[in-house]
Amino acid sequence: MNNNSPSIQERTENFAIRCINAYAEINKKNNFSHAAVVLSKQFLRSSTSIGANCSEATFAQSRKDFISKYSIALKEANESRYWCDSFS
Repeated sequence: MNNNSPSIQERTENFAIRCINAYAEINKKNNFSHAAVVLSKQFLRSSTSIGANCSEATFAQSRKDFISKYSIALKEANESRYWCDSFS
């Protein structure tokens, strides 16, 4: 890996920060329905969960546990993409 490339932890943390900022912007808008607010909260949960699961994988108890944590992170990333597409 290139030494200038950010680690997965840095990348997922930066992604989470951008998603938190997007969530804040969505909720600043007064014209959004209650449903949009609820869905934006789900987007916030799934997008911030990615980094949390990658971080947990760092201290996995076994290879199987490590794979499980990254699999969950992948599922959360897929869900986050789903919510992004629904706000488009």
